[in-house]
Amino acid sequence: MAGVAVVNALVASLCLFSGASAWPFGKRQTLSIEDIQKQALANAYKVLDGTISDGMTRSGCTKANVAVRKEYGDLTKDERTEYIRAVKCILQKPSKLPAGKYPGAKSRYDDFVVVHMNMTPSVHSTANFMHWHRYYIWAYETALRTECDYKGYQPYWNWGKYADLTTSPIFNGDEWSLGGNGKSVPHKGGFIGRQVPAGPGGGCVETGPFANLTIHLGPLSPTMDPALKIPSNPQRDGYGDNPRCLRRDVNNYFVGNSLKPANLASHITSNSAIGKFQDTLQNDTPQMSAIHSSGHFSIWGDPGGDVYVSPAEPGFWLHHGQLDRHWWMWANYLEKDLKTRASQYEGGTNWMNPNSAKGKPTDAQWLDVVAPTGKNGIASNQMFSTTAGPFCYVYE
Repeated sequence: MAGVAVVNALVASLCLFSGASAWPFGKRQTLSIEDIQKQALANAYKVLDGTISDGMTRSGCTKANVAVRKEYGDLTKDERTEYIRAVKCILQKPSKLPAGKYPGAKSRYDDFVVVHMNMTPSVHSTANFMHWHRYYIWAYETALRTECDYKGYQPYWNWGKYADLTTSPIFNGDEWSLGGNGKSVPHKGGFIGRQVPAGPGGGCVETGPFANLTIHLGPLSPTMDPALKIPSNPQRDGYGDNPRCLRRDVNNYFVGNSLKPANLASHITSNSAIGKFQDTLQNDTPQMSAIHSSGHFSIWGDPGGDVYVSPAEPGFWLHHGQLDRHWWMWANYLEKDLKTRASQYEGGTNWMNPNSAKGKPTDAQWLDVVAPTGKNGIASNQMFSTTAGPFCYVYE
């Protein structure tokens, strides 16, 4: 794990905010994001019924048994209640990590946070970025289902759906939400290589199902105003026990800029290769904040604004569910490109080393104690499709 000096140098790069790739919005937009979603789903079903092929080998995933992941606001109140129950369940289950090795890992949920902290340098700004996070979200969904008897599937947050994220079904603070915004406190916003204005929150979450949630791990790469005096972790590596409240600064700054539906559609239609698709998804430019990090910073707070510890924020899983959906749409919406896009893999293997070895489709990906039974160390090429390898799901 990087030392404090290296970590502080990465603050400006949360979720890969630094990059020189040009923002691909110069081309004329002809498809809406709704059109892309419809085409992607139609093609995914054609693949499953054998009408067309994406070149992947399948064993057991069919149109009859494929799982459907839905947008959080499209779930019924009963479905949202059941998802919340399952997340609270995993928060209460004991950790499976070696006793004493990670003092801040108090729960099964914290196991997922530790694994992300360990893997951060190899799964951000690398060939593994999209693939590993797909694997990771699926493992979390699997844990909710197998360890907490959850009957549904991982929901996502459609970035372009809510003009006011603070009143959305995700963060409005009612009993069916993931909790409300943080308490309104004076602060200067955050610094992500440039100053971003403060949102209406900044304090502890005091409303909704995750009010008064205690965070234990991190911070390791904080981005909140230092004047808020969020306590430092007792260990330099961030793994010490540092009990503190969940903070949020849910805001509409990014929703009104880089996460607009037209921008999302243009990003998908303007990139034909996975390398540029990933780079422009992650890398900030002077003109536009990157899509991936814009989602994180729309929630912000502690730990949501920390590249290492962000999975400790319950909204992380909806954001990365959408990230996976964004990739799924890109891979599936053009029938003529299905085979090509289902086999692309580009990039290095270590964020900290720009000259790191190139990733290979046969490279194993690791989840340690959060991997579903018998599913640790799966090759990246088993993660190219959501309906092949260990997966069997689509997005609606």
